[in-house]
Amino acid sequence: MQFNCREDIIQMTPLWKGERLPDGRPHVPTSVLDRLRRMTVEEVWNVGWVNNYNYQFERDLRSTHDATVPLIGRAVTATFAPIREDLELAMKRQAKAQGMTNDYNQWLVDNLIEDDVIVADMFDKIKEGTLVGGNLSTAISNKTKRGGAVVWGGIRDLAQIQGIEGINIFYRGIDPTPLREYVMIGYNTPTRIGHAICLPGDIVYGCKSGVYFIPAHLAEEVVDDAERVHVKDMFGFQRVREGRYNAAIVDSFPWSMEMFEDFLEWFKTDEKAKPYQHLDWTKDLEETKAGVSRTHLRYIQGSVMKSVKDV
Repeated sequence: MQFNCREDIIQMTPLWKGERLPDGRPHVPTSVLDRLRRMTVEEVWNVGWVNNYNYQFERDLRSTHDATVPLIGRAVTATFAPIREDLELAMKRQAKAQGMTNDYNQWLVDNLIEDDVIVADMFDKIKEGTLVGGNLSTAISNKTKRGGAVVWGGIRDLAQIQGIEGINIFYRGIDPTPLREYVMIGYNTPTRIGHAICLPGDIVYGCKSGVYFIPAHLAEEVVDDAERVHVKDMFGFQRVREGRYNAAIVDSFPWSMEMFEDFLEWFKTDEKAKPYQHLDWTKDLEETKAGVSRTHLRYIQGSVMKSVKDV
């Protein structure tokens, strides 16, 4: 086996059709990352859910910094396991053959580039499972500019990390102990964070609610859909405040054609909608006319819930 193998990364991300980074990870455009920073997790979640990507979100994490502005970046994954001598020898020999001269965590950080986020499964080890501390967090900030890490395990030096700008680290717990008694078994391979799975090159979305992993091949569709939801919510909130519609009508599907036409007119003329003029509403108009959408169908899939109007 090899760590960080380009051929393996390409093989495990077959649905990505765009450009790739030198290591083989999908290169989701920076413009998509910038747009995602303005969205909420509920807005970015929908497309994955509709497409049955059901294991992309993990909520049981803390963060070193306020996540009002979400952590956004391309995943660099690592998977660790409890140490045993034969496995340790095999993995360290392989790492040495690939040029590793320091510990695993230093190796990961040394290879980071701008907008990367380390996503590491430290098998929920907190005592002696502290993957990053003050020094490595400083290096992460310097290399990634806006990145950070998601660690299913521990960190140390919290006070120092909180003083570092341009970073956020999501983690399970804190301990003053150094990192010991572990072995890396995967580098840019599939990794698990709690109930979620992450592939190398996935887009990490970390916020106050938790961390969501966006499959790279869905990222552009996700941000387009998220912005449409965001804009429709802006319109809906404004109309509720004005008393034009109540919350139930705004939340209903489908909207009436009269309401949708009201929205389109608002979208063309309202100052708050100006940053989103690139959005295309053709699909939404078709769904409104048909009275059915993929989101609506997914919502009722396998459910015995009934609408009030149907009982």
